[in-house]
Amino acid sequence: MRKLLTTTALIALALAGATAGARAADVKEVQMLHWWTSGGEAAALNVLKQDLAKEGYAWKDVPVAGGGGDAAMTALKAMVAAGNYPTASQMLGYTVLDYAQAGVMGDLTETAKKEGWDKAVPEALQKFSVYNGKWVAVPVNVHSVNWLWINKAVMDKIGGKQPKTFDDLIALLDKAKAAGVTPLALGGQNWQEATMFDSIVMSTGGPEFYKKAMNDLDEDSLKSDTMKKSFDNLAKIVKYVDPNFSGRDWNLATAMVIKGDALVQVMGDWAKGEFVAAKKKPGTDYLCYRFPGTEGSVIYNSDMFGMFNVPADRKSAQVALATATLSKSFQSAFNVVKGSVPARTDVPDTAFDECGKMGMANLKAANADGKLVGSLAQGYGAPPAIANAYKDVVSKFVHGQIKTSDEAVQQLVQAIDDAK
Repeated sequence: MRKLLTTTALIALALAGATAGARAADVKEVQMLHWWTSGGEAAALNVLKQDLAKEGYAWKDVPVAGGGGDAAMTALKAMVAAGNYPTASQMLGYTVLDYAQAGVMGDLTETAKKEGWDKAVPEALQKFSVYNGKWVAVPVNVHSVNWLWINKAVMDKIGGKQPKTFDDLIALLDKAKAAGVTPLALGGQNWQEATMFDSIVMSTGGPEFYKKAMNDLDEDSLKSDTMKKSFDNLAKIVKYVDPNFSGRDWNLATAMVIKGDALVQVMGDWAKGEFVAAKKKPGTDYLCYRFPGTEGSVIYNSDMFGMFNVPADRKSAQVALATATLSKSFQSAFNVVKGSVPARTDVPDTAFDECGKMGMANLKAANADGKLVGSLAQGYGAPPAIANAYKDVVSKFVHGQIKTSDEAVQQLVQAIDDAK
């Protein structure tokens, strides 16, 4: 992959303005801003590049490193401010709605009607891809964050078994520690820490509590003893990370599990894309379990391609990108590589491995049972300002800047209130 552009370089590119825009308009080209820069992510994105190449569309990559997407969104903000809109940008739920409200998104409704997207895409995703009755984004996948990824050889070595409760998980981590293996692979970045805390909150309080606290922002739930216990459990689990975790990228934490340097990672199913890229097999090389206490529930997020209001001579490329993204063939091929599950409910699971089949079945069941809830850490629980406040408080607690669970609860309530 070409050398990554820094945010500064992207801003310079954006401010170049109309000249760059005119050049892009002269060619049959898709310009895509994204943060898919790890091995597994790049391999998944290549599926789409190849599909579009078959239709004669060139691909202009604008990759911005950073697993949480914050740097990419800073770059996008600069491009939009300069009027230099990309064909599309990788985005998360509430960010799509923010740009739609600002009036800079395109309209794919005609294509959506022709392709029958409203029947194939779950309502939970349409909430973020449709604005005022118009399709402004296409969901690429459905990820869920409440997963454990475990190195099977290490698991066998320590005589471990699937943890069914949070206490079981702590006992398993103790076994790994006693065997001289790093128990928990974690990157000390606020979005990673908050993503893990999503699972801990649901494990501690259940799906209804999670929804009230993390989606509805119910103050009584946020102030509750259950939330305090969630922070207590977070304090317990972070004792099992290695001393060098601060600032580590998520895919490097996944690599620790792949190599057997660590037993387990708590991470969304994009981690599975790294196992796929490393040619590892579920059940043989690694194990995938739901975070104990969250079985039957799915804490979801979805990568979406937000489609901007580009000039008329660039719309055909945009329609081709949208159509290819929501085609059944792409939804299967891409998500097999990415580790996620399709954003369409009518895609067969034939090509998916056992973890993928489990993810698809879990999504269907959780959607039917009312246990499909948006990840606050991943931009589907509440608007970005609130999600950022949440990530900040969780990270400060993990790194010792907030000392007690009581203080963490107080600061979380205050931070969310300030961000509203």
